[in-house]
Amino acid sequence: TELWSQGILFIAGVDEAGMAPLAGPVVAAAVILPCGYKLSGLDDSKKILNEGRREQLALQIKKDAVCWAVGRADVEEIDRINIYQSGLLAMRRAVEGLSRLPEYILVDARTIPHCPHPQKGIIHGDALSASIAAASIIAKTTRDAHMAELDTLYPGYALAAHKGYPTPDHLRILKERGPLPIHRKTFAPVREALSFQPVQPELFR
Repeated sequence: TELWSQGILFIAGVDEAGMAPLAGPVVAAAVILPCGYKLSGLDDSKKILNEGRREQLALQIKKDAVCWAVGRADVEEIDRINIYQSGLLAMRRAVEGLSRLPEYILVDARTIPHCPHPQKGIIHGDALSASIAAASIIAKTTRDAHMAELDTLYPGYALAAHKGYPTPDHLRILKERGPLPIHRKTFAPVREALSFQPVQPELFR
């Protein structure tokens, strides 16, 4: 609202999904909403427990947005540069994918390195900014759909159900069946399943 009042109209909200899972990519979204945009129910995707409702909101956001884009960092990148840096990389790719250059970027809880646009990180931004909340929903629904696709490639791992998160069911299947190529080998439960030693002392630096 402050930026809109200053005449800055093309503001991109940016957020990611998939930092905690043991499998699959981290996915980010960037969304530029029309000035003054409001959508009933728009909130942080983690607070919207109904998957169908998230999908409805994502469809409406994509229809109404000035533009939107997603970016991702794959498992190989996560294992090579760590999950924190991969989240930032996915965010930068999402911003770079926008069809219109943003005048300003609002990011949930951090700032994006190597990004030429003015930006600000907002703690709990997905609850305070409509643009960040919209990005959160698109990132989450995009990643969930991708994990459902992977479920058809790797039956028996229940990827469509747990989406790669370390649920008790996922941990049990991981121990019983072993890791897949889409598992993050630098994450402790996957290392244990592979009998790997830690290769990244601090995953979130």
